[in-house]
Amino acid sequence: MAKKVALLMGSKNDFPKLKAAVDTLKQFNVEVDVRVISAHRAPRVLETFVGGLVENGFGTVICAAGMAAHLAGVTAAFTPLPVIAIPVSGGGLNGVDALYAMVQMPKGIPVATVAIDGSMNAALLAIQILALSDETLFAKFVEFKKSLETECIAADKELQAELA
Repeated sequence: MAKKVALLMGSKNDFPKLKAAVDTLKQFNVEVDVRVISAHRAPRVLETFVGGLVENGFGTVICAAGMAAHLAGVTAAFTPLPVIAIPVSGGGLNGVDALYAMVQMPKGIPVATVAIDGSMNAALLAIQILALSDETLFAKFVEFKKSLETECIAADKELQAELA
């Protein structure tokens, strides 16, 4: 059975910045469970949900939060699964505060962190992690990487034609 991805956000207002992650996961036919669970406002709900991830067939977790951005770190404390953090822009420092919070995890609590509002890359990293134990998903990811090269070559040819 294919592993699922949990996508957690601290606020529903973050969802527009995370839609690319959902779309990317669906493009690869990876099941995603999208939830609003704040590490600050609902810590017991977070602990219960994250505590059941392994038993419920999840393979990785993506956490998106802004400002203090404790969601990914707290999630990583509650699960042995890989956690990927997306710092969300907004607030007084426009996401830089969230980025700093996410990359400064203490020893023993690793959290992979992508760029501010980098939800597509978070989804791609989750897919790569899941693909390590899923040959079909691995093959799809290899094809995706080839398509990036094809797009780049086509863009170069187009530019060279314009410059000629």
